[in-house]
Amino acid sequence: MSTKINPDLQKERDQCTFDVTELTNLIDGGVEKTEERKKREEMALKENIHNDDVPSVYLSHKEKYELAVKKACLLFKMIRKLQEEENAGMENYMAVLGGNLGSAILSDGCPLTLHYVMFIPTVMGQGTVEQQAYWIGRAFNLDIIGTYAQTELGHGTFIRGLETTATYDPSTKEFVLHSPTLTSYKWWPGGLAHTANYCIVMAQLYTKGKCHGIHPFIVQLRDEENHMPLPGIKVGEIGAKLGMNGTNNGFLGFDKVRIPRDYMLMKNSKVLEDGTYVNSPSSKLTYGTMMFVRVMLVNDMCNYMAKAVTIATRYSAVRRQSQPKPNEPEPQILDYVTQQHKLLIGIASVYAFRTSANWLWLMYNNVTAELEAGDMERLPELHALSCCLKAASTADAAACVERCRLACGGHGYMLSSNLPLTYGLVTAACTYEGENTVMLLQTARFLVKAWQQAVSGNTLTPTVSYLGDLRNGRRSPPWDNTIEGIIAGFQRVAAGKIGQCVAQIEKRQKSGMSYEDAWNMTSVQLTSASEAHCRAILLATYFQETEQRAGGVSPALRRALRQLVDLYVVYWALQTLGDLLRFTSISERDIEQLQNWYEDLLVQLRPNAVGLVDAFDIRDEILNSTLGAYDGRAYERLMEEAMKSPLNAEPVNKSFHSYLKPLMQGKL
Repeated sequence: MSTKINPDLQKERDQCTFDVTELTNLIDGGVEKTEERKKREEMALKENIHNDDVPSVYLSHKEKYELAVKKACLLFKMIRKLQEEENAGMENYMAVLGGNLGSAILSDGCPLTLHYVMFIPTVMGQGTVEQQAYWIGRAFNLDIIGTYAQTELGHGTFIRGLETTATYDPSTKEFVLHSPTLTSYKWWPGGLAHTANYCIVMAQLYTKGKCHGIHPFIVQLRDEENHMPLPGIKVGEIGAKLGMNGTNNGFLGFDKVRIPRDYMLMKNSKVLEDGTYVNSPSSKLTYGTMMFVRVMLVNDMCNYMAKAVTIATRYSAVRRQSQPKPNEPEPQILDYVTQQHKLLIGIASVYAFRTSANWLWLMYNNVTAELEAGDMERLPELHALSCCLKAASTADAAACVERCRLACGGHGYMLSSNLPLTYGLVTAACTYEGENTVMLLQTARFLVKAWQQAVSGNTLTPTVSYLGDLRNGRRSPPWDNTIEGIIAGFQRVAAGKIGQCVAQIEKRQKSGMSYEDAWNMTSVQLTSASEAHCRAILLATYFQETEQRAGGVSPALRRALRQLVDLYVVYWALQTLGDLLRFTSISERDIEQLQNWYEDLLVQLRPNAVGLVDAFDIRDEILNSTLGAYDGRAYERLMEEAMKSPLNAEPVNKSFHSYLKPLMQGKL
C-alpha cells in the first residue's frame, strides 16, 4: 500500500504551531511512558493478532465469539510474556484492557476483561490474606478464568433488591446458593456464558434464619478439565446486542449449589463455623470494586472519544465539498465553522476528561490508602464523584462519537469507518456499572447531605467546599466574563440548584409527603443539580490542572492547551445559558461576548486541529478506520474495504437465478 500522505492532510500538519511529539509525551505522562506504550503496541501488533482473514462484521454471532476467544488468548499470552520480561504487576494488563490496544485487537469486546477488571480486583479488595494467597495466584496465572455476577434479570442498579440467596448450613460448613425465581438469574456478566469457570457471585446472605444483605461468594461454574457446567449450574449466553458481541455476556442460575464456607470473601464481613455473622466495620467498604471500575471507565471513554475525533478530524481535512465562492476550489469541510463547532469541542472533551480521569485516579488511590488505615471520611465524596463523572463521561462520549459520525456524512455510517462500532461500545457504558440517571441520583444524596452540613456550619470536603460559600443565597456578584468567572458561575448554578432541591423536598414534606415521595417528585431537579455539580468540577479541574502543567511545556504548546481549556469552558457556558441567566447576573451583552469569544477560539484552534488529534498517537491498526488513517487515503481505503465483502466474490449472486429472474419473467 502507498505511504504517500494526502496533500491536504500534509498541509494541516505543516501549519501546526506546536511540537506534536511534545504533546504526545505530555498525554502519556513522559517520554518513557510514550516509549513503553509504543513498545507494547509494537509487540502486540507484530504478533498479527489484529488482522482478520475475513472482516469480523461478516461473521456469524457464534464465529465472532470464537474469534474473540482466540484473539483474547493470544493477546494475554503475549502480555504474560511481557510480564515475565519486565517483572511487572498489573500495569500491562490495565494498559491493554483500559487502553486503545485491547479494543483494537478485540474490536467488539473481550470475553476475558472481567477476569482482570472485576474478578481479581474483587478478591484483592474483599478477600482475606489467606484467600488472596490462594485465589490471586491461580487467577493471575490463568489456571482459572473468573467473572463477576451481580446484575440479575429483574434487578440492576438496585443492589439490595437482588434475589439470589446464599444460605449457610452449619452442619456441613457450606453455603447453599439458589435462584428462587426467573428474575433472580444473573444476567449480563461478560465472559460468563462459555468462557469463565469461576465466578464471584453477589448474593443475599442468610445464616441462623436472618438475612444480612449482599455479600460476595466465589463459585465454581465449570469443570476445570472438560469445562462442562457443574451440577445445579444453569449457564448460557443472553444473545446478540447493539455492540460488544465478543464479550460473551451470560445468564446464570443456581439450583441449591453448595460451596465451602471459606468461598465467601471475608475481609470485611465473616460467617463463623457455627453460623455466627460478624459484621463489617462499614457496609461502604464493599463498594470498592465498583468505584474502581467507574474510575477506570472515565479513562476508557477518553480513549473512545480520542478515536472518534481523530477519524472525523482527519477525514474533514481530506473531504472537500460544495462551492460557496464561485470559480474557487471546493473547500475542506474542516474550513466550515459548523464543522469546527462539531469537532473541536470533541477534541477539547478528550483533554478535559483525561485530565479529570488522572485527577480522579489519584484521589481514588489516596482514599483507598486512607481506608486501609481506617479513615473513611472521604469515601462518600469519592463515591459521589465517581458516580457523576461516570455518568457525565459516558453520556458525553456517546454524544461525541455520534456527532463525529454525523460530521463524516454518509461515509460515517459505514462500519469500516469504525464510528458505528465505537458508538456501540460507548453507549453500552451509559448503562453498565450503574445506569446514568441512578448514578446522578447517588451523587444527589451526597450533595443534599453536604448542603445540610453547610447550613449547620460544618466543614465540607474539598469538592463541595464551594457550597459553604454560596449556601446563603447571597446576591450574585457582577458577572465576570473570564475563565475563572465562568467556573465561579457554574459553582453558583450548582449551589443554587442543590439549595432549591433541598427547599423543594422540605416544602413537600411539610405538605404531608413522605421523604421518599418528596425525593421522587424532586428527582428531575436532583439529577440536574448533580450534573451541574459535575460540570463545575470538570471545568475547575481541567482549568487548574492545565495551569499547573502549562509551566513545564513550550510557549507554543502552552498557548494551544489554554485555548482548548477556554473553548471547553466557553462552550459549556453557551450550552447552559438558561441556568446561568437563572442563577447568576450574566447579561445579554456578556452572552454576546461569549459567543464572539467562542467563534474566535474556533478560528485560533483551526490550524492545530489535526496536530491535536495526531498527538493522541493512535496507530492505524488501532484506529482501524477507512476514514481516519494517518495517510488520509480515505476513498482508496473505502473501496479496498468494500471489495472484501463476500458479496463481491462473484459477479452474479445465486439469488438472481432463484428469485429475481423468475420474478422478472413472471414465473415466481
